[in-house]
Order: sequence, then structure tokens, then C-alpha cells
Amino acid sequence: MTWDWKTTLWFVCYLPVVVGLTLFGLHRFYIVWLFWKHYRRPPRPAARFAELPFVTVQLPVFNEMHVVRRLVESVAGLDYPRHLLQIQILDDSTDETVAICQEEEAKLRAEGFDVTHIHRTNREGFKAGAMENGLRTASGEYVFILDADFIPPPGVLKEMIHYFTDPRIGLVQSRWGHLNRDYSLLTKVQAMFLDGHLVVEQVARSRAGRFFNFNGTAGIWRKSAIVDAGGWEHDTLTEDLDLSYRAQMKGWKFVFLCDLITPAELPVDVNGFKTQQHRWTKGSIQTCKKMLGPVWRSRQPLAIKLEATVHLGINFMNLLLLCQCVVAWPGMGQQFSLGGHRFLLLDLPVFILSTVSVALFYLSSQMAAYPRHWLRHMLYYPMLIAVLVGMAVNNGRAVLEALFNKESPFVRTPKFGIEGKKKAPAAQKNYKSLKSIALGSEVALAVYFTVALISAFLKNYWSSVPFLLLFMAGFWYVVWGSLPQLFPGSRKEDDSGPVAA
Repeated sequence: MTWDWKTTLWFVCYLPVVVGLTLFGLHRFYIVWLFWKHYRRPPRPAARFAELPFVTVQLPVFNEMHVVRRLVESVAGLDYPRHLLQIQILDDSTDETVAICQEEEAKLRAEGFDVTHIHRTNREGFKAGAMENGLRTASGEYVFILDADFIPPPGVLKEMIHYFTDPRIGLVQSRWGHLNRDYSLLTKVQAMFLDGHLVVEQVARSRAGRFFNFNGTAGIWRKSAIVDAGGWEHDTLTEDLDLSYRAQMKGWKFVFLCDLITPAELPVDVNGFKTQQHRWTKGSIQTCKKMLGPVWRSRQPLAIKLEATVHLGINFMNLLLLCQCVVAWPGMGQQFSLGGHRFLLLDLPVFILSTVSVALFYLSSQMAAYPRHWLRHMLYYPMLIAVLVGMAVNNGRAVLEALFNKESPFVRTPKFGIEGKKKAPAAQKNYKSLKSIALGSEVALAVYFTVALISAFLKNYWSSVPFLLLFMAGFWYVVWGSLPQLFPGSRKEDDSGPVAA
């Protein structure tokens, strides 16, 4: 084969994608192996408290008028002695949420609860600042944190608290459930996406003794562990991941309870999902920059350092995915055959170590979490991959913003109080998601892969068709879901996304 400049350029662009996806794919296989190795060995509390301890429940909220009442009522229904509960409504709101919180505070106080509505007007430090501010007056040694869109089951606190009989335990985390999984195609995809992290990754890391992270909500912290680790800091957008690493570096142990579920509401529109993913992605890279050096300078075992490196840097995959998008069309067919060895040297390793490993990862999560319905859930796997590809521009931009220190505020994900399949009332459209400037690039890539797919059909490059079809579908889905930010009247007011049959 003659190596002209086009072949060389394509190979130079594609090689980092191959190497990166191969390494991340190997890690997926490793995580799946750890998961199944430890899955049937759930943690047990060292003992049980003879007398239940005092607990502070922190409810950080910001403009959550559709869900905050539901949250406070569910906390009031916890199966835990009232005289051992302190409830802090940490309210940074600027709308009707403030009045609702005041009403709920008065109701609970009349029922005999120790409840305080702490309203800030400066939002300094955002959620992390609100929780740090509340910690100053927290009476409990244990702090149960719940975001506004969660509904804790009555027995969840009593189930979790006994793990703290081990004085080394700094955090106990329950698994998120999904209140509105069946609302739409988007929520079904999100549920599977989160299950991969919440079921497979968290179980594998926690039970194998690796570092894992507090998920920001539905978990109980030992107050002294927060203080010992330096408290809540707000120099990243993922204060939960940041504190988790600092606490574990101090020697605190974490417990993840996969079978104890605290359900929450999934974003029901694409822009809400993009807002959430942008914040999580950017924050994780910010934490990677902040904590990776200290991790490697520590005396932690090499296995923990290596796993922490992949854990903190996993979102760099979004940049690799963008590179793969660019080189996909030029690499079709036989024009870059590499002397007939391209399939063995490049395409087959990428397929096995990325496509197969990811499929096995999500298959494991569905089989473990839904043993009776996993096959039905896996039918949505192709769309999951398509949506993740379609989110590459949004998430890749977040990675670059973190790398180049572009400041951005903590932007909340809109929640509408949706459970099951019920529609969001038109009145609940008060909250808007973060407007994304990435939409133009997403449109361009959607058109790019449409033309590439047509070209593959015309030139009989049938092996490229499935991948090009997924890429095209992913970008067009994200574009379609993002249109309301440009044309608010282009979709029905009560339509929050394409609803699955």
C-alpha cells in the first residue's frame, strides 16, 4: 500500500482513538470482572446501635417549587424517631420555592419536628456552600443529604445508619432508583446509563476496596469525616466527587448499598439532560485536575492509584469520541486498508475493546438490577449508544472548558414532579435548561453522518452502515430535543420529549 499524505493524516488522527478506546475498553472489562467477582458479597453492618443516634437531614434546594413539597413530606414520613431528627431546608431559591419551604417548615414544626428553613440570598459556593453553611448548625454526628427530586423510602435511614457502628465508615450511599423511567425514550435511556454507574461501577469499586464517590444525594455522611477531609469546597462543579476523594485519602471507608434504593426523578427533556451532563462532565475533569496529583503522591496501593486515574479521567473519552466522529467517514471502505491488515490491527481491537466491553457493562447492570426484565430493557441499548454519541459535543465542550479553566456557574437541572408516565403540566414550564451553544456543531455532525450514511449505501460499504446509522440517529435525536431552546413554540407545551410507546 502507498502511504500518501491523506493516509498518513488519517492514521495519525485514528491511532489515538484506537489506543484510547482500547485502554478504556480494557478498563470496562476489568470493572465488569470486579463486579461479578464481588456481586454476591454485599456489605453487612459490623453491629447495630443499641440506641439510634441523632441525625441531621439536609435538603439543599434551589428553585424547586414543583418537587420540594414532595421531598419534605417524604422526609417527614421517615421511620425514625422524631426526637432524633433535625431537618435543615437549605434554600437558595429566588422564586415561589421560598414560600413553599416556609409553609412546610411551619407544618413540620407544628407536628413536633426539629426543622429549620435556612434561606440564603447570595448562593456563595452554590450547593456546596449551602451544605457547608448548614453544617455549622447541624446537631447530628450523621448527615443525611437528599436532593429535591428524591423520595426517600420510610425505612431507608434506619437501614443505613447501623453501618456507622464501624468507626472507620465515613459515608454510606444508597442506590438511586428512577421514579419516571417509563416516561419517555429519553428517560429509559438515562436510566440504563445511570444503572451502569450505580450498579456495576459503584459495586465493583466499593466491594473491591477501590475509591468510589458519593453521588451527591441519598447518602449519609459522618460529620467528623466531612470536617476531617476539609469540609465542602466549591472550586469544582462536583463537590461530591471532590470530597469523596479527600475523605478516602484521609483513610475513611465508604459503603455502597446496591439493594437499598432511593428513587429520584430523571430529566425529561434533552436540554435538561445536557445541562446535567455538562455539569457532571466538567466537574469530574476539574476534580481530576485537582486530585490526581495528590492521589499519585499518596501512599495508596498502585491498584487504587490506577483505578482512581481512570475513574477521574473517564470523561476524556468524550474527546476520543469526537475524534472518532471526524475520522469515521474518511475511514470507510478500502481507501485506508493499511496493506490489508487494518481489520486485524485497528478495527477488530476497537470493536472488541470498546463496543463489546460497553455492551457487557450495561448488560451486567440490567441483569443484576432487573433479573426479570433485563432483556426488555436491553432493547433500548442501541438508542443508549446513539444518545451517548449525540452528547459528545456537549460533553466534549465541558471537558475543554475544565481543561482551560473556563468558569461557569452551578446550573440546576429542571425537575417537574413527574412520576411514572404522567405528562408535565404546561404550568411547570417555568424552569428552563441551560442554553447550549453546541447546537450548531450538533446540527453539522447530524448532516455530516447523514451524508456519510448515504455515501456508504451508494458505495456498498455495508460494514460501516450500522455505526453510521447510530451516529446519525444520536445527533439528530439530540438536535430535535434541543430545538425548544431556539423555537419555544415549535413543540406542544406539555411535550417534554419523544414519548415511547
